[in-house]
Amino acid sequence: MRPRIAVLGSIHMDYVISLDRIPRLGETLIGKGFKMTPGGKGANQAVAAARLGAEVYMIGRVGENLIGDELIKNFERNGVRIDHVKRAKTHSGVALIFIDSSGNNIIGVAPGADHHISKDDVDEAFRDLGDRIDILLLQLEIPVEIVEYAIEKFSEKNVKILLNPAPYRPLSREVLSKIFIATPNEVELELMSGVKIAGDRDLIRAGRRVIEKLGIENLVVTLGGRGAMIITEKEERLIPAFKVKPIDTTGAGDAFNGALAVALSMGRSLEEAVIYANAAGALSTLKIGAQEALPTSEEVERFLEESGR
Repeated sequence: MRPRIAVLGSIHMDYVISLDRIPRLGETLIGKGFKMTPGGKGANQAVAAARLGAEVYMIGRVGENLIGDELIKNFERNGVRIDHVKRAKTHSGVALIFIDSSGNNIIGVAPGADHHISKDDVDEAFRDLGDRIDILLLQLEIPVEIVEYAIEKFSEKNVKILLNPAPYRPLSREVLSKIFIATPNEVELELMSGVKIAGDRDLIRAGRRVIEKLGIENLVVTLGGRGAMIITEKEERLIPAFKVKPIDTTGAGDAFNGALAVALSMGRSLEEAVIYANAAGALSTLKIGAQEALPTSEEVERFLEESGR
């Protein structure tokens, strides 16, 4: 059976300008290119999972405008189910992104319709999907109270919860204890744990504190070009990244999370799933754009075979 994944989260249109370097405060630079492309962490992760072969249900909101129309069409083109994508009487979420010649970026977001997601939306999705999905994938670009409510509801059906805690905001310990896997980066792990990270020893100590104090079952800490560190009660293991020359890193984290959810839904071990997610994340950096750069399952499997992993 195909993996069945629901994604609750943000749906944006990204406006991307390519520059030689990131502007300083008050500085104007002439760009080298422009793209308007669908984005938002929730939508990116939904499309990432769909391109990797999963049956994906998006839960979220778009505005009652032309941008909202385009965002809906984009889900349909990518095979993401839109039964639980509603309209809000405001603008769709937008992100303004500058990318430099090394693939680094800075981003500003106006959430718009994302902040109109309601508990009623979650209840409706729960009634429809609670018995049908393997994993609920979440991020923090929508109101925290909605994220917490969704975790409480879907955990009632023993759905595995995968939380990408970005951009970081605190959640209650009661809710965090219901999470199967959290995927913070180093900065987010520092904020979750209260531990300043200066090396791998601190990283492991911070991860252990999060597991012990917050009750999260597993951590997968994303480390950019180094790869990802698995931290559980029993072990810690660095899964090295694949070496590529990035063009645009904008959607790499979302590619990683979507791929991790798919691999886990397919029954792969956590280590195997992180290797698969590392491959998807690496491939996503080789093109400009968040969703346009997301790889297919065939591309990931071929890349893994060619890499000998």
